[in-house]
Amino acid sequence: MRTHARPLPAASSSVCDGAGKHDSLERGMAAAFTTTGTTKTEETTNSAPWKMPWWRASSVRDYSILFWICLIHITAAIGLVLCPIPGWRVMLGAIALMFIGGLGTTVAYHRAIAHRSLTLNPWARALLIFFAMFNGSGAPISWAAGHRLHHAKADTPDDISSPIWGGFWWAHLRWLWQAGELPVERYCPDLGGISYRAWRWFQTPILALSYLGGLCFGPAAFFWLGAIRLCFALHAQCFVNSVCHTEPGVTVGQDSSRNVRWLALMHLFQGENWHRNHHARPGSARLGWNWRQPDGGYVFILALEKLGLATNVRHGGGAASRADAKDLLGTAGVLDPAA
Repeated sequence: MRTHARPLPAASSSVCDGAGKHDSLERGMAAAFTTTGTTKTEETTNSAPWKMPWWRASSVRDYSILFWICLIHITAAIGLVLCPIPGWRVMLGAIALMFIGGLGTTVAYHRAIAHRSLTLNPWARALLIFFAMFNGSGAPISWAAGHRLHHAKADTPDDISSPIWGGFWWAHLRWLWQAGELPVERYCPDLGGISYRAWRWFQTPILALSYLGGLCFGPAAFFWLGAIRLCFALHAQCFVNSVCHTEPGVTVGQDSSRNVRWLALMHLFQGENWHRNHHARPGSARLGWNWRQPDGGYVFILALEKLGLATNVRHGGGAASRADAKDLLGTAGVLDPAA
């Protein structure tokens, strides 16, 4: 899933030096993200692209995204007609791939790369990125840029995936091919290393493998391990943008994020549905704050920490006052110099 202009000011200290420094670092990043310059994406958003016909992409490149989304939906529809019951082995394989890919998105893309709430071992990070891309989440640098932009501009007209301004279908899908090129240089100067940018080169072959790989195991596997799984994973992730930003009774421009309990099932209980918690503490590696809010992504992080594959974990959680939408992320002080 694609989400995408000036270096950030340098900041000192590590993310693990206490809650006070965490807040200071997050405000430093927010200040860098709210400079007076206007990016191409912000200009596009200000021109209300949600008023365009749904089939019109913002660029030639973005037509490839629209083509991909149409392709997997058409293929999935055919698969549900021809192979409505795939067999338990194929179904189990599809669920396993969605689960591993979901961990890649929530742990690597969201918590580790976009928010720097933990540092992953490079090999573990690479493996999780591969499965996130295999699950249709796109390249990590564009995903992180779009997510950081969302936090910096949340619930304003510059929020590239806001249902308040563009409506449900804009927030759910259309922004993917109509919001314009995302300002990677501005929002992800810390992700300029080859270990992040190289994934863009591999995106097409990974998606081709994801779409076609099931052919090796028969027609049912082709549809269920490919397009049907990819459609399910896409909509599960997109519901966070659309449904999880529909808090009732909120004044336009205020934080509209909400926790959506039923979405936990689509996310296989990995924690992304606790979106109000996340907007309250965006720099925390923990999204579920108690036992009634299952957060499999955080449990996985704890396991990685025990194995020495995750360090600098920010274990924030629990009740907190609502954070301003600009209090987010980490900053140059938490960037990975080895990336």
